[in-house]
Amino acid sequence: MPSMLKPSHQCEGKSPEESMKIGQLSQRTGVPTRMLRYYEEQDLLHPDRAVNGYRDYPESAVYRVQQIRGLLDSGLTTEIIRRILPFLTRPDEIHLHPECLTPELAELLRAEAGRIQQRIDCLSRNRDAIHAYLAAVRSAADGGVSSA
Repeated sequence: MPSMLKPSHQCEGKSPEESMKIGQLSQRTGVPTRMLRYYEEQDLLHPDRAVNGYRDYPESAVYRVQQIRGLLDSGLTTEIIRRILPFLTRPDEIHLHPECLTPELAELLRAEAGRIQQRIDCLSRNRDAIHAYLAAVRSAADGGVSSA
């Protein structure tokens, strides 16, 4: 679905320093431009459009991209991120009116919390196995008897 072009910030009387193009946002966040376009396709980012069609991002997009990246890195799907992102305004604040938490969203979040817990358990087992391996190698290197 084509989006309507919004006036550029310069046409609105804003200085160029108050907005940035996609390449600048990429440099500031370390997220490739291709991923930024993907975030937009997934309805996670909402840049303005300049008269020439270029994406125009506000300063707040830097934090938003870092937030999206962190949520994706933690294993959340773009579907879940899209649904909770409007309620995440700062790292330590969630603005979610109780009426906004539908039974469907609550179940989706419970299932996701369970999936994350399974990943945590698996990562913990892997971490413990790595520590045990390193301890056994150190013990063998020190001339001790390693226990398997």
